[in-house]
Amino acid sequence: MSELRNARHLSVHDLRRRINEGDIDTVVVAFTDMQGRLQGKRLHAGYFAEHVLDHGTEGSAHLFAVDVDMNIDDRYAMSSPDKTDGDIRLVLDMQTIRLLRHQPGTVMVQCDAVWPDQTPVVQSPRTILKQQLAAAAGRDYVVLSGIQLQFMAFHTSYEDAWTAHYRDLASVNQYNVESSIVGGSRIEPLLREIRNKTYTAGMEVASVKGERNKGQHEIGFRHDDALTTADNHSVFKTMAKEIAAQHGKAITFMPKFDEGQGNACHIQLSLRGADGSTVFWRIGGRTKVFDAFVAGLLATLYDFTLLYAPNINSYKRFAGGSAAPMAIAWGLDDRCAIRVLGRDQSARVENRVPGGDVNPYLAVAAMIAGGLYGLDHDLELGVGLTGNVHPSDFPSIPRTLREARQAFAASQIARAAFGDDVVDHYTTMADVELDAFDAAVTDWELRRSFERM
Repeated sequence: MSELRNARHLSVHDLRRRINEGDIDTVVVAFTDMQGRLQGKRLHAGYFAEHVLDHGTEGSAHLFAVDVDMNIDDRYAMSSPDKTDGDIRLVLDMQTIRLLRHQPGTVMVQCDAVWPDQTPVVQSPRTILKQQLAAAAGRDYVVLSGIQLQFMAFHTSYEDAWTAHYRDLASVNQYNVESSIVGGSRIEPLLREIRNKTYTAGMEVASVKGERNKGQHEIGFRHDDALTTADNHSVFKTMAKEIAAQHGKAITFMPKFDEGQGNACHIQLSLRGADGSTVFWRIGGRTKVFDAFVAGLLATLYDFTLLYAPNINSYKRFAGGSAAPMAIAWGLDDRCAIRVLGRDQSARVENRVPGGDVNPYLAVAAMIAGGLYGLDHDLELGVGLTGNVHPSDFPSIPRTLREARQAFAASQIARAAFGDDVVDHYTTMADVELDAFDAAVTDWELRRSFERM
């Protein structure tokens, strides 16, 4: 029997009982794809209990080789024409059985992806994170992480937004509602249901507050073990969209919807000893482990940016004058890409580069790999960004997806940490995205060129 993550998750025994009593009629079996989305299938609960619960189910490997529009590209090794076996097995993680209260009679189980011979699909984001967690465990460290995720909400259904080409949508707030109780109250029926339904689904919700852009809000989750946090992140985004749709509204996590503040995803991370001891702080201040870990994050930030900012739109957050950090620097304030927070047991590091589109498994895996690189090489932490120093005095993260793709593909640090198969796979993902964008004619081009050129 797997130990439950918390009392709001279901045990296998509880799930079987609820199915037998008719309380559960649908089981969602899901895994997270390259883009951080949940993919899988809905099964009748009776069929699930009889045929899937003890054995898992099948899936298609091409789901790890598609773009946002679900187009398959044969440049991926796993989807090339000479690849004869396109099936994978979905192995149920029994710690992830959760009730979905916003969907009647429904539970969800998250999965790991393996090949028919039971070897892991190394390109799977969940596998990539597990690999880095194992690397940390091999050094007697446990990894904890938490997230603060921003989104924008609209008084428009997803269908109507599509029909309107995502233009002139009515935001749920007409002005900056940063930390405004009144501003939050305007959309509280939706926010309340998102908070409460995700809590009952096993997530450790801390708070929701207004942010700077029109209709923008931020939800924060308490720290948990890193795999649980990534699992919850993927489920939260799906649930929030589904709940918004039930209210006749739409929300977006895209990093840059308009010229206002973009949607960020601040990822906080800390290490514990295998015995639960604090390793980032000792009496008197930060430890050498903390400093070397942060130094490793900085040393790998340029190479690993692709895993923090994986799409064309990701880089629109880093436009001039943006609140998003671009300097590869550490410090205490929000101008830094890597922020140092807390003390004693709460000492932690915050990565402020990712946007709302980030795949949490890949981003947390990259943070672990970067930090371990710093520890393994005894890196010294250089000068931080302070009020007397301008961010331009530090090197910058890649400013485009193309630049990030080149850095990741050429990185020997990335290849040592993740393996050639993973680096080549996610380099191909960037190539597919870049080719699609290069072939597109944008609204900006039409406005500037249709008549006047």
